[in-house]
Amino acid sequence: MSDRDTIYATSSGAPPAAIAIIRVSGAGAITVAASLADTVPAPRRASLRALRHPDTSALLDRAIVLLFPGPDTATGEDLVEFHVHGGRAVVAAVEDAIGGLPGTRRADAGEFTRRALANGRIDLTEAEGLGDLLAAQTETQRRAALRIAEGGLRAEIDRWTDALIAVAAAIEAALDFSDEDDVADASVAETTAKIANIAYAIDRLLLAPPVERLHDGIRVVIAGPPNSGKSTLINALTGREVAIVSAISGTTRDRIEAAVVRRGVAYLLTDTAGLTETPGDEIEQIGIARAQAAILGADIVVWLDDGAPPDDGYLAIHSRADDRERMVVPDGRIPVAARVGVGVDLVWAAIERRALTLLPQEDGLAVNARQRALLLQCSVDLHAAIEQSDLLLVAENLRGALLSLDAVAGRSGIENVLDSIFARFCIGK
Repeated sequence: MSDRDTIYATSSGAPPAAIAIIRVSGAGAITVAASLADTVPAPRRASLRALRHPDTSALLDRAIVLLFPGPDTATGEDLVEFHVHGGRAVVAAVEDAIGGLPGTRRADAGEFTRRALANGRIDLTEAEGLGDLLAAQTETQRRAALRIAEGGLRAEIDRWTDALIAVAAAIEAALDFSDEDDVADASVAETTAKIANIAYAIDRLLLAPPVERLHDGIRVVIAGPPNSGKSTLINALTGREVAIVSAISGTTRDRIEAAVVRRGVAYLLTDTAGLTETPGDEIEQIGIARAQAAILGADIVVWLDDGAPPDDGYLAIHSRADDRERMVVPDGRIPVAARVGVGVDLVWAAIERRALTLLPQEDGLAVNARQRALLLQCSVDLHAAIEQSDLLLVAENLRGALLSLDAVAGRSGIENVLDSIFARFCIGK
């Protein structure tokens, strides 16, 4: 397959639907339109046309045709859209007709966006944001992805890059007068101050919660000894019967997970086997080991036990608070009678308060693991530059920092990651 091929795919939802949009991109896109439509409409003007098979002239559909001559298009190439009726047979017939034309082929997953990247219409951060937007299932995921897809991170990367290039240019000028010690000393102090400002801005972004928290959800683990009310609580928190509730101790032998979305935030709730210092059979021991592993990987631990929680950071619950013998609530505990729904809203309120500190801010940026690794390397190079007293060494560190920023934006060193990034896109994107 070649990136010079003219590609096509259905970019709207899977049929059947009222309308299906079939996109065609590449050097032969307008030729495709001319082959199927009676006449080619004017650029960027929606026009009704009869679509006919190029070989038989059989009527395929009556559709809206839109032409977008490159390079000022979504992909940077000539682009055509056929807005056809959304029945499966109609879509298949039009696609088959396009695919029978020389030089055309069905697009790979994410290939339209990949061409937009290759043609400079977007950078890699915007492409990643677009991928996250397509996968967004909650309101917070949508907002965070949209900020990146609309160029929020790209603007920051460009600002830092421009500032570092200006510093590098000043270093080159200073090196021309390196025989004058006073000039060189002053240049080093001024240069490191400018670099420090950029390093501080990058470090602040690195300290922000990662975007993966939005995708994977806040991991809430419900833990405690056997028969402490964990399964009753997870059922009450999720509003459905996800765990078996029994008075028999040790009913839950393995982790039980349930996904919940509240106020636009995704949570993954996990019920665990009861923790005890004297486990019984081998299955119970495995369950306890998995419970301990879940606690270690949790963002928030909800602890049910009459004794003090093993960690001050746990949310301590006073369960079965409706029992006459348990009316007195110890300090620092949230009283809950999960079986009758009392106090469940208090637990959710406490979880949501913790979640706010773990999620990216509404007006902030969140970076993914790839971006974070490159920005961390950039920060390392900038801090190394700050410590230097030799402008030549400062310049070398700046080159490394600029290479990392270029890689974040997709301007260098990205070929090995493109396939994995675009593989999660849908075919028509």
